[in-house]
Amino acid sequence: MDHAPPSGKAIDPVCGMTVDVARARHTHVHEGSTWYFCSARCREKFIADPQRYAAPAPRAPVAAGAPDAIYTCPMHPEVRQAGPGTCPICGMALEPVVAAADAAPNPELTDMTRRLRVGAALTAPVFALAMAEHVPGWHVPAGSDWIQLALSLPVVAWAAWPFFVRGWRSLVSRNLNMYTLIALGVGVAFAYSTVALTAPGIFPPAFRDAHGRVGLYFEAAAVIAVLVLVGEVLQLRARESTGGAIRALLGMAPRTAHRVGEAGDEDVALDAVRKGERLRVRPGEKVPVDGVVLEGHSSVDESLVTGEPLPVEKSAGERVTGGTLNGSGSFVMRAERVGAETLLARIVQMVAEAQRTRAPIQNLADRVSSYFVPAVVGVALVAFAAWAIYGPPPAMSFALVSAVSVLIIACPCALGLATPMSIMVGTGRGAQAGVLIRNAEALERLERVDTLIVDKTGTLTEGRPRLVSVVPAGGASEERVLGLAAGLELGSEHPLASAIVAAAKQRAVAPLPVDRFNALAGRGVEGEAEGARVALGNLRFAESLAEIPQALRERAESLRANGETVVFLVEGGRLAGLLGVADPVKTSTPEALAALAAEGVRVVMVTGDNETTARAVARRLGIAEVRADVLPQGKGEVVKALRAQGRVVAMAGDGVNDAPALAAADVGIAMGTGADVAIESAGITLVKGDLRGIVRARRLSRATMRNIRQNLFLAFVYNGLGVPVAAGVLFPWTGWLLNPMIAAAAMSASSVSVVANALRLRSVRI
Repeated sequence: MDHAPPSGKAIDPVCGMTVDVARARHTHVHEGSTWYFCSARCREKFIADPQRYAAPAPRAPVAAGAPDAIYTCPMHPEVRQAGPGTCPICGMALEPVVAAADAAPNPELTDMTRRLRVGAALTAPVFALAMAEHVPGWHVPAGSDWIQLALSLPVVAWAAWPFFVRGWRSLVSRNLNMYTLIALGVGVAFAYSTVALTAPGIFPPAFRDAHGRVGLYFEAAAVIAVLVLVGEVLQLRARESTGGAIRALLGMAPRTAHRVGEAGDEDVALDAVRKGERLRVRPGEKVPVDGVVLEGHSSVDESLVTGEPLPVEKSAGERVTGGTLNGSGSFVMRAERVGAETLLARIVQMVAEAQRTRAPIQNLADRVSSYFVPAVVGVALVAFAAWAIYGPPPAMSFALVSAVSVLIIACPCALGLATPMSIMVGTGRGAQAGVLIRNAEALERLERVDTLIVDKTGTLTEGRPRLVSVVPAGGASEERVLGLAAGLELGSEHPLASAIVAAAKQRAVAPLPVDRFNALAGRGVEGEAEGARVALGNLRFAESLAEIPQALRERAESLRANGETVVFLVEGGRLAGLLGVADPVKTSTPEALAALAAEGVRVVMVTGDNETTARAVARRLGIAEVRADVLPQGKGEVVKALRAQGRVVAMAGDGVNDAPALAAADVGIAMGTGADVAIESAGITLVKGDLRGIVRARRLSRATMRNIRQNLFLAFVYNGLGVPVAAGVLFPWTGWLLNPMIAAAAMSASSVSVVANALRLRSVRI
């Protein structure tokens, strides 16, 4: 037996993650069955205790905090291990594959934040003392140099210690990265300053100031360390939020279920539920697993699956989905899909896997560093050797100072600030315009988006059903039709009731008193008003009570074609009128779609709504491409298909059912008024739920990416010109050798230029 479905995917029985069977490297045959694993560690655990993991019920993914939790690197998904740690390739902190429903504070973020606060507090006086030496009229206290050493020592030796550890590991593993540069920059600046302070005699006179002192750069080492810590904390905060979608999804499933037995109902843990068992779902509770209703009836909110706000009537034979919310009724169901087989568990898996897919641009800094670091170190070594052999006496001092100058001027401060500063300012500017950017990847990719997938309900429409049509018949007035309908719906719990009652209140129409109210499941409601029998319901119910003229049948069909749900009002054996309830299109939607079309963005509507309603809304908005009756898995497949065509896809939605597609798209865009899980899965959130925000976000993306490219250009030009000068290439012609003090000043100037350029984004027009 092969534990792999026809899709070619298998579930790792240990950690619960999806394994591509065609590429699986870790397998094990147990009792004639082949099991697939994501890593050798998971396979070893299975072999050690097969009875635990080979249980009939599939296991859900192991969340963070559990003993078996699997952690991975966001940049290198192939790195997987049990428990937290750092990536052996890039040095980044690992994060859990699946977040816990109740996640504890990130220990890495807590530690880095503490190091940043202490480092910043100690660096401020170091920087002030260093600047006081260069400002006329400022008093420099006695022993200032030793004070700087004492204050910067804990910054370098403790606050920046993780960077030295990661930098050393990068050297040992030969995976040079940004931490290699950080460790070299901070370490060389501090070591040079310490030697200059404790043994100034080894430096030649040419490298002394007017007072005969050798330049110290304790403030450079401390400031670099603190700036890198700032970036690390911001990065960790952004990464921590990626688990929010999984936590929101995991929180939707109830913790227990009511199992129906011969002795009565028994509360059991959700993971103890097995296929075929009978479960009772009480009013207001969440459906525990996927299954079929056996007895009873109710209305169930299935927005988790369809994204539609209208609950669906459920009776015997109807299917229900785990995690959906039951209404006021009660029913007994048979469990058919449990554990990792449920739709909710699959959505969790899909979101988790989509979040592990990273754009190549995320590795840009490391790719550049892989060439830049060896080049800088090589230049420093060549400069050292050249000065040691051919330099004037004392040759070794010249060689040491030249090598130090190269490393200081090549410090990655400007390169490291180029992207985060622009992202920081750009996201702040976006927040002012109601566009919340969750990560730099989304902001970067948005400028290249050429296809936008939009959900209907809550994205194009308001997401709140309203009474939009009242059609009187048989001589009745609109007020009477609405008054009778509202009177009937006052006693009803049907999903359309609130829309009709709210419309009557808004139009100042008093509901007419109704006696002997009776609700007929799946048909409508009935009662007596002013001595006559009145009823409100669907076409089949109305046909059993009165004759429906052909003209009104055609009118009802035209209302449906406009995306309305139609109910019929019967009074005294004759049709009194029709009422149409629909979800209105947002007033801002046509303008937003026109602006997107003007920018050449292809718009595709993908919705779980029925074909007729979806086509009607699309026709009204001028959307040519429509995919209707699409479930969550299908939305993700549409995204993947378009991306396979080479399109850069953005997905805009607001429902739980949109979460997989939001996570799988190049850019996920959530409506701020939508479900939390949709917002957590998206890279961009529109606070006001206005599609015009997408246009503003695209403009912001273009401005920010242009700013980043300018910053990177400044950083690379600075290094491209500064490193050769620091190495002494101009000395044979000019007799001029770059002083480390000037190198440090140039390094600071490059950082200031990057920051100043990034700050221009605060006033960019979007």
